[in-house]
Amino acid sequence: MIISELASTSGTPAATIKFYVREGLLPAGERVGGNRTEYTEEHAHRLRLIRAMLEVGRLSIGSIGQVLAALDRPDAPIAETFEVAQRALARSTASDTSAPSARALDRVDALIDRVGWAADCHDNVGRGIAAQAVDAFANAGYELPDSYLDAYADAAQRVASADLTAVGELADPSDMAELMVVGTVLGDSLSLGLRRIAQAHVTSERRLP
Repeated sequence: MIISELASTSGTPAATIKFYVREGLLPAGERVGGNRTEYTEEHAHRLRLIRAMLEVGRLSIGSIGQVLAALDRPDAPIAETFEVAQRALARSTASDTSAPSARALDRVDALIDRVGWAADCHDNVGRGIAAQAVDAFANAGYELPDSYLDAYADAAQRVASADLTAVGELADPSDMAELMVVGTVLGDSLSLGLRRIAQAHVTSERRLP
């Protein structure tokens, strides 16, 4: 397909497609003579992935480039690709937030140990993000009890199990890596939306004022 057809298929303006090519996010099309350049369904798929990370995941162009570079390494371990996606999303969600306090980090570390998560989880990028949230609650006048943190950890464990189950059902390693990245980037938006619905349901069920 030519660029106008790719633009129509993907819902991405031709000028934006050319920009993505210049930025290295999208492979260049194949020159087939004169000014004619051919694109394939692979280009359309990559464009849909870029738009999802940009519009839903709210990642920067630079972060998207890092995620795509990880995806384009077929020999990269799944865990490594997963970490790249986590760190990209962390920069997007916590870029303007101050560093967490030592006390909040200690509380998250205690939570990790209390629920029995692996020792290397203390080095995960999520540790700082969770600690920032603990600080924000405290600054708003609400000191989170351990029971609240434990309940969130339990919910997070079940969501993570769902993520890994979905990935494990795929046979192609490249598809597994891609779902790992997409699930990490877009899963937060899915969790946010479902949490809002669940809050409305529970509020109605408990008849809170």
